Amino acid sequence: MHSLKDALLIRTLALPAAGAAANTDRIDLGQAPPNEFRFEVELDLPALPSLADTKKATIVLEDSADGTTFAAIPGLAALEVAGAGGTGAEAINRRLRLPADVRQYLRANVTVEAAAGDNTAQSLTMALVF
Repeated sequence: MHSLKDALLIRTLALPAAGAAANTDRIDLGQAPPNEFRFEVELDLPALPSLADTKKATIVLEDSADGTTFAAIPGLAALEVAGAGGTGAEAINRRLRLPADVRQYLRANVTVEAAAGDNTAQSLTMALVF
């Protein structure tokens, strides 16, 4: 399991308002597919105490060949958290190994459902792990 992080390869994004979406800045993986090195990405989302019951925040990893046009990475499921019990959602930390055919640029897209409460004080952190 990888454990090193490079500060230049960490992106942080304040969660968008309810009913909106936002993207992290891109990370340049430095190579186009096929990737000899299998990259790992760590997603860290703190507790969301204001996330309304049954409402979701969704994180999707996207890649791009040109750094401009991004699409969801095939084969990677979206990461969803949902509010429950009037206490929001618990913190999550996930590590994902990117497929060998991931394109050169990487970003995370975060969407928060409408009427999900104000979660803008919380931030998603995405980091490459070596």
